[in-house]
Amino acid sequence: MKKAVVTGASSGIGFAITQKLLTMDYSVLGISRSITQDHHKNDHFKALQYNLSDPHATQTLCNVLKKENEVSLLINAAGFGHFAPHEEFNFHTIENMTHLNLTAPMLLTNALLRSLKENSGYLININSIEALRASKFAALYSATKAGLKAFGDALFEETRKSELSITNINPDMTESNFYDELRFDVSENESEKLLASDIANAVEHILTMRKGAVVSEYTIRSLQFGIKKKPKR
Repeated sequence: MKKAVVTGASSGIGFAITQKLLTMDYSVLGISRSITQDHHKNDHFKALQYNLSDPHATQTLCNVLKKENEVSLLINAAGFGHFAPHEEFNFHTIENMTHLNLTAPMLLTNALLRSLKENSGYLININSIEALRASKFAALYSATKAGLKAFGDALFEETRKSELSITNINPDMTESNFYDELRFDVSENESEKLLASDIANAVEHILTMRKGAVVSEYTIRSLQFGIKKKPKR
């Protein structure tokens, strides 16, 4: 049985990916700040509760993961966004978003890279459509996601002599709790949004391709564009 590490495994895209992997004969170490064994009631699932926006907790987790044997898949799915004029952000928000969306994935990759290479593994970064474009009020979020994409692209070139496959997935707006604290949400129209299961299906596609072929960039868009504004509080 292959071993996977998935961040953000307690909700949204990370949750859907974890559920998918558990049906694909993977054992999964699922990471989030609030995750418990009850999130995925499966004998091959193990919850690791760490806050990846906290540098100290991230370092502790990296030390734990370095002791894990034969990890063949790392999926960096944890992240959050806040969208506003850049001058409105405080120091805490900038630090937390940058660490969770960009620094933590790089640190976890560093901790597991030897294992991933030795096991002909996969590194999959869940980025965002915002990594590919410039949108107002998204300077901070876009920078973190574009940075993660650049990291994955460069690491792909660095490791091509190994059998490690690296993919950046760039989803459009996806129905999840990502929008709980934001002023807008995905549309209620099925053709104007993605579902977390769409991203999980993309992961399955990547993992079941012939190993000699790599989808290095996987962009998923909704058929139509839509957005729902929330009532002002």
